[in-house]
Amino acid sequence: MELFIIIIIKNIARRLISTEYMVKPDARRGEIPTTKAAYWATLVIALPAVAEMVSLALMGMIDMVMVGRLGYGSVAAVGLTGQPTMLFFSIFFALNTAVTAIIARNKGAGDMDSARSCLRHALVLEIFVGLLMTAAAVFLARPMMIFAGAEPEILEEATSYFRIISFALLIRIMTGTICAAQRACGNTKITLKVNVVAKIISVVLNFFLIEGRFGFPAMGVDGAAWSTVIASVVAFALVLHSITRKDSVLRISVKDNWRFEGLMMRSIGRLFSGATVEQVGFRFGFFAYAIVVARLGTADFAAHMIAMQLMVLSFTFADGIGIASTALVGQNLGKKRPDLSMIYGKIGLRLAFVVAIILSVTIILTRYQFPLLFTAHYETEIIGTAANLILILAAIMPIQTTQIVMGGSLRGAGDTKFVALTMVLSVGLLRPVLGFLFTFPFGWGIIGAWVAIIFDQAARLIMLFTRFARGRWAAVKI
Repeated sequence: MELFIIIIIKNIARRLISTEYMVKPDARRGEIPTTKAAYWATLVIALPAVAEMVSLALMGMIDMVMVGRLGYGSVAAVGLTGQPTMLFFSIFFALNTAVTAIIARNKGAGDMDSARSCLRHALVLEIFVGLLMTAAAVFLARPMMIFAGAEPEILEEATSYFRIISFALLIRIMTGTICAAQRACGNTKITLKVNVVAKIISVVLNFFLIEGRFGFPAMGVDGAAWSTVIASVVAFALVLHSITRKDSVLRISVKDNWRFEGLMMRSIGRLFSGATVEQVGFRFGFFAYAIVVARLGTADFAAHMIAMQLMVLSFTFADGIGIASTALVGQNLGKKRPDLSMIYGKIGLRLAFVVAIILSVTIILTRYQFPLLFTAHYETEIIGTAANLILILAAIMPIQTTQIVMGGSLRGAGDTKFVALTMVLSVGLLRPVLGFLFTFPFGWGIIGAWVAIIFDQAARLIMLFTRFARGRWAAVKI
């Protein structure tokens, strides 16, 4: 009997893991890779990307720990600037989605001239729009923080922090686009080095500037903001070097043709339009949701931000795997192998789910210890609230990680319009509406706001998984 059970388990595991069962025989366009080779091809791209994303999240967490030493009000002030900042970035995240899909497809087709042209077009567009947005962010900092729900006791801190980091808006935008282009080519080691070095600089400067050490002035949250600005300048210098070296596959030069070309602009425009709807809906939903949570008061918002640090960490694992799926799906579509694109999308899904289960178990076991990193031990109400939110997060993680990878695979295929529809419906509408209903009319408070996240994430997973399984994305034109 035991032997029979073992055989059944092995057969189930083989069907779940083996590439042999990921694509039907009649859908194959040629030889498929072995299971070992396919997983290794994914991990070669995913591991540096995961290392980069997780390192950034951990060091961002350290930043918040350092700010937390100033009091939970400072944690709330810095946390409050997150969604307004992302709202300014949203249009450029959409552009990066288009850049990633186009460059990955051209890389697979062996057309690196078009890939480099795409990068040049994106950078020129960003210079014009980014300067305008930087000016708007600097001058509108205070009203934006009021609109975001800043309580009077944290308004000045939040405004000052937001205004300072806005000075680096343009170079952060351009850095993100160059990194997206490198990842599309599978060059995740480059972006790992760039972003980790920059974040280390940010953490070190925080150590000196937040509380004032070794003769440096104690600048509080302003010190954390200036650390971000300086680190952003370093990151931009490093990524610029990565695309101006003679041996770079994405090498660009001032001598290149920097004029807009109709064909490339149309390609970017097709993907950008869908991705813009996604990002605007996504960021609007997050902003509206953050306003709902902020209305609960500074203490609940601080507990929310503590739990969100773990959510961001789980997101980075999935995002790193999703980057590999995006690149491999796009590259294999460029090679006219949608069957291989399907295989690599499914491999990413399986890897993300396993990572999510491990993370869920880990955070359940450490849910009371983790909040102590951000707040004093006597602030028991905040610690207890954060611990309850972390339990909800443990249930969210498997849903979140798998839907992120599914979305990445569809973006790699250029199916940005469907991803946009999904984000608008789930994040733009479902999360803030249910968040408000569960929080206030139902009277569930901060717990209700997090229950709304479960509905949002589940809706996204169902829509994205159904779309990917049907395979219509393989026919999308770029």
